[in-house]
Amino acid sequence: MSPAPSITTLPKTSLRERVSQALRAAIVSGEMEPGVVYSAPSLASRFGVSATPVREAMLDLVREGTVTIVPNKGFRVSEVDDASLDQLTQIRQLLEPPVVGRVTPHVPAEDLPELRAMAQRIVDGATAGDLVAYTEADREFHLRLLSYDGNPRLVDLVAELRGQTRLLGLTGMLASGVLAENAREHLVLVDLVEARDAAGAEALMHAHVARTRTTWAGRTPADR
Repeated sequence: MSPAPSITTLPKTSLRERVSQALRAAIVSGEMEPGVVYSAPSLASRFGVSATPVREAMLDLVREGTVTIVPNKGFRVSEVDDASLDQLTQIRQLLEPPVVGRVTPHVPAEDLPELRAMAQRIVDGATAGDLVAYTEADREFHLRLLSYDGNPRLVDLVAELRGQTRLLGLTGMLASGVLAENAREHLVLVDLVEARDAAGAEALMHAHVARTRTTWAGRTPADR
């Protein structure tokens, strides 16, 4: 695994939640590998915290199905097969693009600078080569955009689906410089929201979600 970002760079919530966010991002990005067992002390050392918030955070991820407990050893990152990744992408395509299109005309103008700053943090994470910061900033941005629909259950569902996604192709994209280029797509999405271009925003989201199963996942969808 590459060096972890400082926990202090994550949103200012409880330490347990910040550790959960960092762990979740590391798993989604593939920095914590599927099938590998990680001990709480080793992860605590990586993140520069004590083992207690790591154990608490890992129990949160156990409840989400992201990791499983290995008695007397630690936690194993759950593997997600190709068929499951296909299904996750199909569900996200049904949910996220139409909601983004629907909220585009209604995002308050005074919120646009904050959304643009959130999108820029995604670009900054990719440019810095920090996959954990990139993945968590991406999660925060998209959930915030969906929240304008006023349906917290939908936001929670998409958050869960995103947590089960694996973006194992990000490392290769980072090395080639493609990740930073693609990250700027989030700034384009903010431009479309600012222009109140609902159709354009929805189309961009369709393409964006599709890439989580192809380029970003590092593999092609399984045959159906």
